[in-house]
Amino acid sequence: MEFINQNILLIGVVVTSGLSLAWQFLAKNAAGLNPAQVTLLINREDAVVVDVREADEFASGHLPEARHIPAGKLGERLGEIEKFKERPVILCCASGIRSAKACGELKKAGFARPYSLDGGFDAWRQAGLPVRKGSRGK
Repeated sequence: MEFINQNILLIGVVVTSGLSLAWQFLAKNAAGLNPAQVTLLINREDAVVVDVREADEFASGHLPEARHIPAGKLGERLGEIEKFKERPVILCCASGIRSAKACGELKKAGFARPYSLDGGFDAWRQAGLPVRKGSRGK
């Protein structure tokens, strides 16, 4: 007990750090896929790609055939992708954070197979995979 009293600040830092790491691990979507896995789903299972970045980000480059629905409007625009509920839906943002959150939204809305592109568009581009520019997505 004396150790705890003398090192309460250190214990608090350790506990806070541990909880922070646990939160990041739990918040990371278990349905995250790397660019190679995404490519396989697109080619083999006709996966639908939804880019949840803002319009200017999307216009600067996006995955080919990606549909553009900003993360902040996903809830109100679900009807645009409702017909794909049973197909794999790949969500993409710049780094994977917004798309992981959007993946959770799709799960709650009853989508059977939502996935988040791990590392987001940055990882896709770094992998040397095809990119389209412009604001016209599907």
